[in-house]
Amino acid sequence: MFIIENYSTAILFCIITMLCWGSWANTQKLAANTWRFELFYWDYVFGILLLSLVFAFTLGSSGSGGRSFMEDITQADNSSIFSAVIGGVIFNAANILLVAAIAIAGMAVAFPVGIGLALAIGVIVNYIDNPVGNKLLLFSGVAFIVVAILLNANAYRKMQSGNKNPSSKGLLLSIIAGVLMGFFYKYVAASMFPNFNVPEAGKLSPYTAVVFFAAGILLSNFLFNSLLMRRPFVGTPVSYTDYFKGGLKNHITGILGGAIWCVGMSFSIIASGKAGPAISYGLGQGATVVAAVWGIFIWKEFRNAPEGTSAVLNIMLVLYLAGLSLIITAR
Repeated sequence: MFIIENYSTAILFCIITMLCWGSWANTQKLAANTWRFELFYWDYVFGILLLSLVFAFTLGSSGSGGRSFMEDITQADNSSIFSAVIGGVIFNAANILLVAAIAIAGMAVAFPVGIGLALAIGVIVNYIDNPVGNKLLLFSGVAFIVVAILLNANAYRKMQSGNKNPSSKGLLLSIIAGVLMGFFYKYVAASMFPNFNVPEAGKLSPYTAVVFFAAGILLSNFLFNSLLMRRPFVGTPVSYTDYFKGGLKNHITGILGGAIWCVGMSFSIIASGKAGPAISYGLGQGATVVAAVWGIFIWKEFRNAPEGTSAVLNIMLVLYLAGLSLIITAR
């Protein structure tokens, strides 16, 4: 299987993760005018599973290092498979709330609050499990990001205060999503053998782990998304009949969104072998900055905010960048 051999390449993969994780939600925004996010989300999940299999049968089955995908499946023990699947279930519970928050409050709120919180929790949780990197730099970076989250939440509340019917639903969903998302990565990391060059009996390769992780997302989606379709946070209920009424463009947009996200996840997992789970996850969640830039400057989600909000948002972005720089330097 393909294995990263040096730290600089691992950081490059983490940056690609950041761009993918911060940009996939544009597909949801593009589909929003004609396609409910609950229906979009089914195709998004299919896109994740399809690309995980593509990577498993290509990068995960070539090269002399590690174990090939099919060989890895035949020797995997139940505890490793279960750990990767549980990671997918936790992620899906968090991500479906994040997608709902994007639909209600926009990318520029859902990502800085939800993913920023996930980043802070995830770095701490993954560092406890696998303490790789300079503790002072790592947690200083987390502190900068926490301040940035608070600034973003305050900017959103100020914008909402000018509305006739202010709602904190999008902000609340972002917070819940962030708390849940901070824990999924450790289960995926625990399912894999830590040294990708030295396969461990019963444990999974990074490529196999992502496939079982994606399977966990799909299986849990029959519960989570079915409930959300019947009892949506906003709007009227939708049915599976509505899904099959969607046009080809709607379905392709959702699958593309999932594929983009899965590129990020796969690259993050591959990079964790050299960078360590805490740094790989933390840097990948720098997607917050990418998504905030899309939301603020391209989709102009804060265009109706009170005067002075743009300065607060710029400070938020600077703090995020400072925090990410410290996380990179921590190794």
